[in-house]
Amino acid sequence: MGQFGSGAKTTILRTVTGVLDALRYLYAPACIAIGRAGAATRHLVNAEVIEALHPQAWIINISRGSVIDEAALIDALERKAIGGAGLDVFENEPHIDTRFHKLENVVLFPHHASGTVETRAAMSQLVVDNLKAHFRGEPLPSPV
Repeated sequence: MGQFGSGAKTTILRTVTGVLDALRYLYAPACIAIGRAGAATRHLVNAEVIEALHPQAWIINISRGSVIDEAALIDALERKAIGGAGLDVFENEPHIDTRFHKLENVVLFPHHASGTVETRAAMSQLVVDNLKAHFRGEPLPSPV
């Protein structure tokens, strides 16, 4: 994971290997989960990683819901083993575990990753491009 400079406040989880040692050296503890959804990253942030965090650490998931073991996270939040969590993605979306709603040390927010004018314009253009291709008998740019 490399050297953390003085005042380092975040770390990026790339693999479980080496993460636990890196987390011990954070100045202002935070764990930011970044990764693709898939078998290789499922529960990358698991009970072992969560327990290795500083008691004041916050887990921020800007990745996919499957990257964090929600059962282990909820357990840690309920026990106040970590400072808290900020989540805008969830393991079983759109069905969010209702135990999150009872916790005061978690911030829940709807996922807005594509909520930009540019992204929405590109999505609209993709619909038009797919319709044009369909009616011309051409392969679709993004078949579903």
